[in-house]
Amino acid sequence: MPAQLLLNLFIAFLWMLLIDEDELRASTFAAGFFVGIGILFFMHRFFGTRFYLRRVYSAFKLLFIFIRELVQSSVVVLGQILSPRLKIEPGIFKYETVLRSDVEITMLSMLLTLTPGSVVMEVTPGSDALYIHAMDVQESREGLIKQLKNFEKAIMEVTR
Repeated sequence: MPAQLLLNLFIAFLWMLLIDEDELRASTFAAGFFVGIGILFFMHRFFGTRFYLRRVYSAFKLLFIFIRELVQSSVVVLGQILSPRLKIEPGIFKYETVLRSDVEITMLSMLLTLTPGSVVMEVTPGSDALYIHAMDVQESREGLIKQLKNFEKAIMEVTR
């Protein structure tokens, strides 16, 4: 990905220099950048990797998934807090993950910890399972597992 981005910036800079203008303009650089995107899109198979803008798109998609899950879990926690009687059963459960690298597991743990009502307590030494403390295990466990699956899929799109 960094090689494709650098090559795209080089194409844009070269485009800006080859266009015969009296001064350097950002619009000319942007046009060269878009020309470079087109060139790299048609030639990315020669690099042996995915087209780099797909990974950027996946990163934005992960951000929007996180924001959606953050809002949903905040509403659930707010409902629990505002209810006249607190009827939760906090607990710990083990979640088997398909993520393997330290970066992926750390990203999953941080995304889950940032959403209210749950926290990752421990990662197993083999990095294949997480111990998660949930605010209401009986009712939120299935939703939390669904949320973890969504995060895992989006993280794998970004990192692999």
